[in-house]
Amino acid sequence: MFARLTPVVKNLLLINIALLLIPSFLNFELAQYFGLRYIFADSFKPFQFITYMFLHSGFGHLLGNMFALFIFGPMLERFWGSKRFFIFYMVTGVGAGILYGVVNFIEMQQLESAAEQYIQNPNYEGFVSFIQDNANYAYRQWYDFIDAYGENPSNQEYIDASIQRVKEVVRFQGNVPLIGASGAVFGILLAFGMLFPNTELFLLFPPIPIKAKYLVTFYGLYELYAGIQNVPGDNVAHYAHLGGMLIAFILLKIWQKDNTRFY
Repeated sequence: MFARLTPVVKNLLLINIALLLIPSFLNFELAQYFGLRYIFADSFKPFQFITYMFLHSGFGHLLGNMFALFIFGPMLERFWGSKRFFIFYMVTGVGAGILYGVVNFIEMQQLESAAEQYIQNPNYEGFVSFIQDNANYAYRQWYDFIDAYGENPSNQEYIDASIQRVKEVVRFQGNVPLIGASGAVFGILLAFGMLFPNTELFLLFPPIPIKAKYLVTFYGLYELYAGIQNVPGDNVAHYAHLGGMLIAFILLKIWQKDNTRFY
């Protein structure tokens, strides 16, 4: 099974696996320094646009991305050659990070604006609305405080505490690093679907065959839907996935591969 691995795919797999294991030996959290931060965060560094794509939050996160790389990567590397495949992987990964950064900037601007509006006019209803819209994950954690604030909406101590919590949400949201190879992997998925559209893939769930072009279309539409929905508590970077697919599409068009070589 591993004999089918091509050089770049094999090295990418080894690097990603090693970087998941290293922190456990060094007692050092790589994501805190090498994950991609909000571009106006104090901890943001330009090199994070590259390093973020080699880090993962855990074995499940790593397995999902590396399994896709293992399945689809070798065929693309043989089709393009190792040099072009590596360029494609890196450009789609970096491009996904940049596009995610743009979306993250817009979202942070909206969050900061909502926080400033609340700080200027703090009240119980506004606090509940802010938490539900921007930090639903904290609602249960702060339930006792929210309940007490509702019973004492004019209490200055609760008002001041609510302002501090709103500021805490802004700080937290602006300090969550993006990690994972998903942008590059979704770029690989789109390239596979465009270059080999009629190749049948057998899904595990549900256990049915599906052509690559339909699978890619489904994933793209789902990521767009999930990104627009922006469900509170969803920590998946859907726009990074879409960014990887968009950059992949542009690269494929630039390279202008011979359509007669599609399978």
